[in-house]
Amino acid sequence: MKKQAGQRRRRFWVLIGGALTLSLSACGGGSSTTASTAQTVTTAPTTTTAPTTPTDTFTALRAATTIDPAALANYATPTLPAYYDATVGQQDNIPGNNQTNDRLATLGRVLFYDKQLSLNRTVACASCHQQSAGFDDPRRFSIGFSGSTFTSAHAMRLGNIRYWRPGSMFWDRRAASVELQVSHPITNAIEMGFDASNGGITALITRLQAIGYYQELFTFAFGDSTITEDRLQRALANFERAMISSASRWDTAYAQVFSAAAPNRGLDTPLPGFSAVEERGHQLFMTPRANGGAGCAACHVPPTFALAANSQSNGLDAGETRIFKSPSLKNIGLSKFFMHDGRFSTLAEVIEFYDNGVQAGPALDNRLTGANGAPRRLNLSPADKAALEAFLLTLTDTNLTSDPRFSNPFR
Repeated sequence: MKKQAGQRRRRFWVLIGGALTLSLSACGGGSSTTASTAQTVTTAPTTTTAPTTPTDTFTALRAATTIDPAALANYATPTLPAYYDATVGQQDNIPGNNQTNDRLATLGRVLFYDKQLSLNRTVACASCHQQSAGFDDPRRFSIGFSGSTFTSAHAMRLGNIRYWRPGSMFWDRRAASVELQVSHPITNAIEMGFDASNGGITALITRLQAIGYYQELFTFAFGDSTITEDRLQRALANFERAMISSASRWDTAYAQVFSAAAPNRGLDTPLPGFSAVEERGHQLFMTPRANGGAGCAACHVPPTFALAANSQSNGLDAGETRIFKSPSLKNIGLSKFFMHDGRFSTLAEVIEFYDNGVQAGPALDNRLTGANGAPRRLNLSPADKAALEAFLLTLTDTNLTSDPRFSNPFR
């Protein structure tokens, strides 16, 4: 009996020991390897971090437009020909507080094409200044926001407005700068409709502040989403001044003969690739009247072909007292109407006017007068008139008319 009792006690302690061993193993108390593993688990972080979703502050802009804020178009540092040097820079009208900036110009591009800027959301700046037409209007007079009224003047081309040194805008120069020009069509009762009776610029700003992509773009360009008239003006002017034309057939040819040290910077050097008729027109355009040319370059200054800063009236009407400005001649071949009132519909008519139609008046430019003070008469031959027209067509710049930087950004 004692023997059996002893055996039972030994089996009991063996079972207890086994249970303890299993219990210690389960708690990590077994071998050193098991203990090490348990320590790793015990010391691991017990908190978890929620996955982060990348934030895109341009969701509204991306939904409405094709613009990628991370890959902006280059407006500030375009590649220009060598002849766009300091001499040309003297004609630059960019003010110190509105230097060309990719973000500002991008905002300006959106504003330029946005019909939200008209009272009933039917027209934009681009409605009257169409890229395919050299930022001109194919119509003689532009259609206003109502769809039934027309402007009183022909919309002018915008290429190279940066190089009109006085900087004033409109045919009659009534806006002192490109910036100040911006507000005129917006607040015009015919053009875009935000005149005083419809709340003026303040009403437009209220509308734009409620649009998500403008909250994003103004913050992007200015650091906060506040919209002001000054900011609207600066952005649109920034975009418009970036419309530089430097890739016409004339530019390509002139780049091959340009020399800053050459007489007249090589402007009257025969151009490679030009036909005989085009070259004849080139020489007529560049050569002063005193030397047998038409003297056109005295007022329409190459290489930008913007108007000379000191130009006066062109004698379009007798007794004219107004001093007009005109756009650069770049892409003139794409225009359908000419002069402030669009009275001419062909380049041949324009050339005919300057040949023998200039009229006297108190504001007539002295470059358009003869030795006796009367309006000059060039008396060009039909062949020379045709040559001048052929030359003007070499100023067509299809790069500007197709450049995606200046195209409609809306989806």
